[in-house]
Amino acid sequence: MIFTYLAFTAFMLTSTSLPLPPGIPAASTARSELGSITVAAEGSQDGYSRDKFPTWIIQSGNCDTREDVLARDGTAVVQGTDCSAKSGSWYSPYDGATWTSPSDVDIDHVVPLSNAWKSGASSWTTDQRQAFANDLDNPQLVAVTDNVNESKGDRGPDEWQPPLASFHCTYAEMYIRIKYLYDLTITSAEKTALSSMLDTC
Repeated sequence: MIFTYLAFTAFMLTSTSLPLPPGIPAASTARSELGSITVAAEGSQDGYSRDKFPTWIIQSGNCDTREDVLARDGTAVVQGTDCSAKSGSWYSPYDGATWTSPSDVDIDHVVPLSNAWKSGASSWTTDQRQAFANDLDNPQLVAVTDNVNESKGDRGPDEWQPPLASFHCTYAEMYIRIKYLYDLTITSAEKTALSSMLDTC
C-alpha cells in the first residue's frame, strides 16, 4: 500500500505541477535547437578545475544560489534569517523520491561543469563560467536526490540518464536548451542519446 501511494504521488507530481527551473522549451523547439548545435569530438579535460566555475554565489540579500534553488524547487520551505532552508519537502524529478531534509538534496548542474569545459567553456572568462554555474534564469540547476546526483557525476546523456524514465523527455529538453544557449558543442553520441530521449515526449 505504501509503495502504491508513493508511486501514485510520484506520477501526480511528474504529470502535473512539478517544480522545475524556468526556460524549458517544448519538445519541438528542443528538436530544432538540437539540430543547430555543433557536433564535435569531446575536448580536452586539461586545465579543468571546479574552482574555475565559482558556485553558490550570493544572489540577493543573504541567499546564495543553492538556497534560492532549494526555495524554488521545494514545497513549504521555511528559511532562516541566514536564508538557509530549515524545513520543507523536495521532490527529486530524477528518481521520484521526496525528501524533508535539505541535506539529502543536491543542486545538479544539468550540463555538468566538466562537460561544459570540454565543449567550449575552457575558453570562457571566469565571470562567464560563474554565470553558467549559477544560472537561475535557464534550466541548468535542479534540486535532486544527493546520491543520484553523485551517480551522475560529470557524465553526459550518452552515459547517464535519470532513473525515472518518465523524466527523460524533460531532461533532454533542459540539456539541449543549455547547450544551445551557451553555444556549447555536443558529441555525436550525446546527440543520438538526446534525440532518443526526445522520442519519449
